[in-house]
Amino acid sequence: MDIEAIARPEIVAMKPYVSARSSAAADGILLNANEAPFPHVDDMEWRRLALNRYPSPQPARLKSRMAELYAVPESKVLVTRGSDEGIDLLTRVFCRPGRDAILECTPCFGMYRIAAAIQGAKVIDVPRLPEQGFRIDFTSLGNVIDEQPDIRLVFLTTPNNPTGDLVERQDLETVLEACLDKALVVLDEAYIEFCTAESACDLVDKWPNLVILRTLSKAWAAAGVRCGTVIADPAVIGLLQRVIAPYPLAATAIDAALQATSGDAIERKEKFVASVKQGRADLQAFLSACDWVETWWESEANFILLRVADAGGLVSWCAARGIRIRDFSSQPQLEGCVRLTIGSDDELLALKSAMQAYGEQL
Repeated sequence: MDIEAIARPEIVAMKPYVSARSSAAADGILLNANEAPFPHVDDMEWRRLALNRYPSPQPARLKSRMAELYAVPESKVLVTRGSDEGIDLLTRVFCRPGRDAILECTPCFGMYRIAAAIQGAKVIDVPRLPEQGFRIDFTSLGNVIDEQPDIRLVFLTTPNNPTGDLVERQDLETVLEACLDKALVVLDEAYIEFCTAESACDLVDKWPNLVILRTLSKAWAAAGVRCGTVIADPAVIGLLQRVIAPYPLAATAIDAALQATSGDAIERKEKFVASVKQGRADLQAFLSACDWVETWWESEANFILLRVADAGGLVSWCAARGIRIRDFSSQPQLEGCVRLTIGSDDELLALKSAMQAYGEQL
């Protein structure tokens, strides 16, 4: 597959910006980047991280760590400021304003649509229906791909936010086949660690039009670090590098990301994931016993979506008790829906207590 054939021709043709750090080694006497020669803050951390200097555009240690975590070659890795930047880069590289389109399956993560709007790309929706358990109709999806030649990016999320359901591998490969030589399939695996399914990272070798988004924000407990990873064919990575900011990750973020994934990090992550799964099961059992909860959906993520008669009332009730839950009732297909994140044992105890009291006063 010729990746450049589906990218914006002006991106393919342009000469990218070359920063001081990407054009020369960061050792010796550094007089090529107009930096301060020493930090003004007399602090060991400032000196250790050389915060008076620009960081590496794609830090070798961090890139190697992400490649190791996701079991892919470094040539297929781009580290970004969270998955949001990956979504934005893909849209800017592959969608011509006013001509090309993205495809999404709502309800889903809202940033796909926002990135398209900023770029001036069209948005084509193949909605998930609540009466079908919010499962994607892959037959309809394939028909739309065949009928719409302007689609350049197909966004899928597994587990999906906010519904918590999975994209099966067989269905993913069917979509990849339909999009070959036409579009990229972007699989957002932000919540993959919380589910029983395996990551699709191994399929990047088989399918050059597959792009996978990963993040340290969820299972790795590092949302404040803002570190994401785009995993894709080297041709896709090369195009994204043409438009990414010269220094996307701060030195402090690079250091924090390495700390979050070092030492016994995998063991800590696995313990956390196990606690989330237990908390999810306990909360599902609680919701099943609440006769005022109209329905809730099985989730493979660290949240549960439910429907009640008055979503705003439940959100306000919990807020008055210092508990913030997410009101999705204004979104299509999600009338009356609220999303609950699986927190700590104490947080879930407080949530269940508040919801119990809410039900009793109805």
